Amino acid sequence: MNFLWPILIIISFIISLLSGNIDNVNNSIFSSVSDVINLTLTLIGNMCLWCGLIKIIQETKLMKIIKKALQPILNWLYPEARSNKKAMENISINMVSNILGIGNAATPAGIKAMQELQEQNTNKEELSNSMLTLIVLNTTSLQLIPTTIIAIRSSLGSAEPTNIIFPIWISTIVGTLVGVTGVKILCNIRKNKNIKK
Repeated sequence: MNFLWPILIIISFIISLLSGNIDNVNNSIFSSVSDVINLTLTLIGNMCLWCGLIKIIQETKLMKIIKKALQPILNWLYPEARSNKKAMENISINMVSNILGIGNAATPAGIKAMQELQEQNTNKEELSNSMLTLIVLNTTSLQLIPTTIIAIRSSLGSAEPTNIIFPIWISTIVGTLVGVTGVKILCNIRKNKNIKK
């Protein structure tokens, strides 16, 4: 890619020069810079709002209520990590952040959870079942409020930026179900292999 992009840029510049469209190139460069700055400011504001909200939730009793509500699901998804309170707390934060569509707030919690799970992992050269589950769920994640996508659509002038919600619900529900099914099958296969050994 480092080789391909410069070549494409140079070829585009030469073609615009030969076809007499150099003014359009200059105009598009300046308008693109303006669009990028507007989009960046929108995303930063959105990220600050939701990351701050997650931090507030972490410091209140609401997090305990959320963790209690998620406990049966988390115990089923992460049976090996039930006793690891720090890992389960970070997994809860990661899951809630992903459901709210704020991957930027989910990432630090996911990294902390992964570190906790690695400490608990008996085979450091291989991912544990809980680690595999966390990776799959973090990637496929069910999203009820896709805040980042809504913010991007708003900043780009979409007339109805929330129209994307229903298709996102469908795709993330299907993705999560397929991901959970796949990881559970894989974990059972690994478990049976370890029993035979």
